Amino acid sequence: MSKRRIKKIAIIGSGIMGSGIACHFANIGAEVLLLDIIPRELNDKEKAKGLSLEDKVVRNRLVNDALSASLKSKPSPIYHQKFASRITTGNLEDDIVKVSEADWIMEVVVERLDIKKQVFEKLEKYRKPGTLITSNTSGIPIKFMSEGRSDDFQKHFCGTHFFNPARYLKLFEIIPGPKTEQSVLDFLNNYGEQFLGKTSVIAKDTPAFIGNRIGIFSIMSLFHVVKDMNLTIEDVDKLTGPVIGRPKSATFRTVDVVGLDTLVHVANGIADNCKNDERLELFQLPDFIAAMVENKWLGSKTGQGFYKKHISDDGQKEILSLDLNTLEYRSSKKAKFQTLELTKSVDKVIDRFKILITGKDKAGDFYRKTFAALFAYVSNRIPEISDDLYKIDDAMKAGFGWEHGPFQIWDAIGVEKGLELIKSEGLQVADWVNNMVSSGNLSFYTIQNGTTYYYDIPSKTQTKVPGQDAFIILDNIRKSNEVFKNSGVVIEDLGDGILNCEFQSKMNTIGGDVLTGLNKAVDIAEKDFEGLVIGNQGANFSVGANIGMIFMMAVEQEYEELNAAIRYFQDTMMRMRYSSIPTVSTPHGMALGGACELSMHADKVVAAAETYMGLVEFGVGVIPGGAGSKEMALRASDTFRKGDVELNVLQEYFLTIGMAKVSTSAYEAFDLGVLQKGKDIVVVNKDRQIATAKAHAKLMADAGYTQPVKRKDVKVLGKQALAMFLVGTDAMEDSNYISAHDHKIANKLAYVMAGGDLSEPTLVSEQYLLDLEREAFLSLCTERKTLERIQHMLTKGKPLRN
Repeated sequence: MSKRRIKKIAIIGSGIMGSGIACHFANIGAEVLLLDIIPRELNDKEKAKGLSLEDKVVRNRLVNDALSASLKSKPSPIYHQKFASRITTGNLEDDIVKVSEADWIMEVVVERLDIKKQVFEKLEKYRKPGTLITSNTSGIPIKFMSEGRSDDFQKHFCGTHFFNPARYLKLFEIIPGPKTEQSVLDFLNNYGEQFLGKTSVIAKDTPAFIGNRIGIFSIMSLFHVVKDMNLTIEDVDKLTGPVIGRPKSATFRTVDVVGLDTLVHVANGIADNCKNDERLELFQLPDFIAAMVENKWLGSKTGQGFYKKHISDDGQKEILSLDLNTLEYRSSKKAKFQTLELTKSVDKVIDRFKILITGKDKAGDFYRKTFAALFAYVSNRIPEISDDLYKIDDAMKAGFGWEHGPFQIWDAIGVEKGLELIKSEGLQVADWVNNMVSSGNLSFYTIQNGTTYYYDIPSKTQTKVPGQDAFIILDNIRKSNEVFKNSGVVIEDLGDGILNCEFQSKMNTIGGDVLTGLNKAVDIAEKDFEGLVIGNQGANFSVGANIGMIFMMAVEQEYEELNAAIRYFQDTMMRMRYSSIPTVSTPHGMALGGACELSMHADKVVAAAETYMGLVEFGVGVIPGGAGSKEMALRASDTFRKGDVELNVLQEYFLTIGMAKVSTSAYEAFDLGVLQKGKDIVVVNKDRQIATAKAHAKLMADAGYTQPVKRKDVKVLGKQALAMFLVGTDAMEDSNYISAHDHKIANKLAYVMAGGDLSEPTLVSEQYLLDLEREAFLSLCTERKTLERIQHMLTKGKPLRN
């Protein structure tokens, strides 16, 4: 059988889900055909233009309007707006013949079996044999959908469930039909992980599959607990948010965003179709949920749900909370629990669970009750929804944003302790768990030689979790492969002569210990290894330099120490560039300020697609001082081409810093100049990032990497550019577009990027620009307004413009 490739995909249905999926396939470079039905009547605009139902613009109105709305939505479903050109739209009457050109046809129409079956009947007339055909459904049984279709259709048909929004949520459930070929499942499993950047999970054809079955149970369980324990919605959102590794939206804010009607629809589906579920009563709607649905308090889509935005008569905005007892909105109450205070010094979420269940207050009771219910429930879903426990964990992490899955949390608490909690709540655990413990297996997972193993129930042995060969999981190798460690970094041996320097500071900020660790990593790599990766697997690569350290030095007027600290930062960045071994940076999530500067000085960047990158120092009253201002002047110089207006090119780089631009994806970072085409690359699956970076470091080393020669040929434009910048900043202040302090910062940056007030364009060294940059940075640190901004940033967590 020839190797299957997806060059073109046809997506049927352009609603929020269909358009989102279309955008994500466009993100990865596929050609997309997006089709929907034709309108039944003209709208007012079409009538005014004298159009008819036969005009193409009318016939494609529904699909074009849906895609346009999706592309305008926030957060964006697409990595870069130009990628939208990969999507062609049409309708199911004029363009359905084009599905014959597709390698994969995906149906994403309304969740009604009769309509889906009608669509499949129509598609089969044009689908070429061997083409993949799937349904994106959140719960309709797959076995019913392909009834009456040809044998070839059924062999290549299955369910493929994306979670909304398709770009951001990683879960990709694959649900086989009765006759789906194993090769189809294997292909989709690999394609989802390698190309779509997803966590692929092959699920059984059971109601709500894996993610929603467990996720909706967890939420419905909380709906009942909140009343039983007389908790407020603020209490629950405090207890079920970041403290236990869940999204900031926690429980009730998440339901508001998703829509209460969506949740109720899935819960009712489970209640109607899972009559043997031992916790069936929890899927019955509590009175307050039923009342909210009746009142159409469905969340963000209706303007109110568990929370409601209120604007007072004097224009003050306030978020009100729903009192679940009175069903009236009131001012939010701050939730505080002594148990949570015990975890404040525990950075790793996984280490908190053991503490949380020991709490003596209502929070402790809450965790004991809810974890017991969750553990018992997931144990009883095997083998109903999955034969393998790791798939349940994968689904909850990828689909609901949990940092740790149920069985991982149970392991962290202790399997035997979890059984005690279950027993104390009067719940029943599945027999296989008791059998596992009685046989001497006291954990669901183990780490062996850097590889994760899980307890396989049929064989009663620890079995390797499949699909790990393409990944390097730092948690698994950190202890066994440690080469050096301080409070800021851990340096690990990745094998094959490549080191990794992993940040370990709070939010991965870059302070003195991190800089020391980076220099140590280069020292060790130059002496005994062949290359260096700078990478971690935290939520964010790094939020930038430690501004608290800068603030303290500036307040104490320790300018010599501050000068030395900035010089050390600059020197470390230059060490990344001018070492004798290749350096590869792996930004993901936020890579701001100093983290952006670090990546710009690596030999290569292997960025995750979801990288939000930029030089944001203007927001705290300074210019990039860790070689970032120098680097943007250098990159502008390298971009100068014969015939270019060099001032215009330089201005673009200046504005990137001056406007503190941050990319909303790695692809946008190329537009900003912080990533470079032809050198830096993007990976869609963040789990593959460290392994990919290691491969590139090894490739550069094997190709005969030579230490670069320090640059002395950076073209700066001097007074010509400086005058242009100063006129521009004067005009912006005069028109009140920027403040007086912003004006001062911009002029300092202008002086650096122009290369000072040289009388004519001149070739200068990087060190010349670094000295200008450092001098400008230090002078801004003496400004009262700068210190006020930094203090505001430290206390409020966001920049202040004044």
